[in-house]
Amino acid sequence: MLLLLVRGALAAYLLLTFQSPAVRYDSGLNAFLLENWPGAAAVTPDSYGETFIVSVDAADVPPLLGQYRLERGVLVFVPQFPLQPGVRYRATARIPGSSPISIVIDVPKAVVKATTTVERVYPSTNVLPENQLKFYIHFSAAMARGFAYDRISLLDESGKKIDAPFLELGEELWDPEGRRLTLFFDPGRIKRGLVSQQELGIVLHEGKRYTLLIDKGWKDAGGNPLAEEFRKTFTVGGPDRKAVNIKSWKIRKPVAGSRSTLTVEFPEALDHALVGRELDIVDSSGTSLRGSISIGSLEKSWTFTPEIPWKKGAYELRAGSVLADLAGNMIDRPFEIDRFERVDQVLDRSIHSISFKVD
Repeated sequence: MLLLLVRGALAAYLLLTFQSPAVRYDSGLNAFLLENWPGAAAVTPDSYGETFIVSVDAADVPPLLGQYRLERGVLVFVPQFPLQPGVRYRATARIPGSSPISIVIDVPKAVVKATTTVERVYPSTNVLPENQLKFYIHFSAAMARGFAYDRISLLDESGKKIDAPFLELGEELWDPEGRRLTLFFDPGRIKRGLVSQQELGIVLHEGKRYTLLIDKGWKDAGGNPLAEEFRKTFTVGGPDRKAVNIKSWKIRKPVAGSRSTLTVEFPEALDHALVGRELDIVDSSGTSLRGSISIGSLEKSWTFTPEIPWKKGAYELRAGSVLADLAGNMIDRPFEIDRFERVDQVLDRSIHSISFKVD
């Protein structure tokens, strides 16, 4: 029995003695270990960083910050900060008289389910005028900026990408939250008589079918791609070159003493962002009424619900003159624009009004 115990102890001693030094990473401890090297005990603390080096696996990068300690003959390095997902690290032991021993650790990126989508695109109609001016693209979350013109395409009926259909501005036109992009067609190919239209031709042709394609590789502000690509297929009607005429609008009046809705119906689709901003209801004193609005199907109606019941009397529906249709024609002003500004900037602040009474 004694002989067996001696042999077991001797085997364990020989195993420890003749095991090769090794480097490994212990994820539970978040530590790099230099093991099986009897000489570790002789290394002074000032030399730990020269003997056992841990860094990002790239050229010309400094070692990681962290703490060294000697624990039961094992040289241990604990990084000051947790290892970052998607980054590769290298740990190297430089043992005198031996070749360097290295391991590489790949920290996997966390699997994040893509959730951001294109919620909607305006105009919502699938029949657009030949001189359509712009699209509004709404996302479910903030998007990374600077990639719009690489990730948005216009395809013809055969699926072929159309060259240079959009106005590529140096600064993309986003709302403050980064969730709505305004995308203009190239105005030089819309407005008649310009050189670019003569050389390149118009983008959209009456009677043809097109697809607006938004690539799912476009990343949101968090660095994750879209959950899916988005396609809007539409056909093209004739050009619209008539100014918006508010005399053709119909007002469905509410009832006094109630909070019933007032609805304004348009004979054509209007610009979604502008119709949501440029209409207002005022009373006989010129005071704007407080309430909520909604925009109807195909952007052909506008509804106002007051916070307090309607009173009998005279009111006005007021419309800013920059209110436009899908082709950019404004109130009493056909599309004649030589420069493009943000949707939230204005060219003219004159007001047009329609009077009505609530009984």
